[in-house]
This record gives sequence, C-alpha cells and structure tokens, in this order.
Amino acid sequence: MTRFWLLAILSLVAGICVPTQAGINVQLGLWTRSPVHAATISFAVGTLALIVYSLLVRIPLPDFTLASAQPWWVWTGGALGAFFVTATIYIAPRLGATTMLAWLLAGQFSASLLLDHFGWLGFNVQPISLTRICGIVLVAAGALLIRFP
Repeated sequence: MTRFWLLAILSLVAGICVPTQAGINVQLGLWTRSPVHAATISFAVGTLALIVYSLLVRIPLPDFTLASAQPWWVWTGGALGAFFVTATIYIAPRLGATTMLAWLLAGQFSASLLLDHFGWLGFNVQPISLTRICGIVLVAAGALLIRFP
C-alpha cells in the first residue's frame, strides 16, 4: 500500500475519533456539570496515555535545554486544543455531531487556506485559488444544508 493511502486511512480513523471524542466528552460534561472540568479530565487522561505510550516504546526525551530557543507560539498548541475540546463539549449537544463537525470543518478549511497560502507555521506554500475558495464555500453551504434541511 502506498504511503498516501496509509496516511489517508490514518486520517479517516483520526476523523472518526473527533465526533466520538465529542460525544464521550459531552457525557463527561453532564457528569461534571462543566465543559471546562470535562475537558480537564479528558486532557489529564490523554496526557497519562501519552506518558505511558512514550515509556512503553521508549521515545527519547527532547533536549529541554533548547526549549528557550523555540518561538513563543510553539507553546500555544495545548491551549488551542483545550479551547477546541471545551468548545465541542459545549456545542455538540446544542447543534448535534453532524452540524458541529460541518462548521468545524469549514473553520478548519478556512484557517488551512491561509496557513497554506502564506506558508505560516512551516506549511508548504500553496496559493489561494478560486477553486479552493469555492470548495470552502461549498463546505459552508453544506453545513447550512445539514442544519436547515
């Protein structure tokens, strides 16, 4: 199997995790009565899972003496993830999984278009084109059709 297809399948499996994780976290939020507490528990369990995995497969630790040489924004990924998970816990029961994910995709595609166009965050430059913009408009239109059939 080619590398592309392996990555495509991995992407599909990871995509399946998004609404599944949202549903699980919504149930956690119902128990805790707080999207923030539910997200905190979710991240704590995820962190523990990553630590155990790293130890089991013996992934070497990075050179922490080089941490201060990194740009400030490399430390914001966890905060963005925390916002994302907390937002999905709040949004999912109000919009439903399909509508929420359609709008999440529209947002992801819009941000990706800019990241690609300007080569921000290390992405290879891929210029904005009319067809790429039309694709995002169609995703947003699809989100509206999902919400208002």
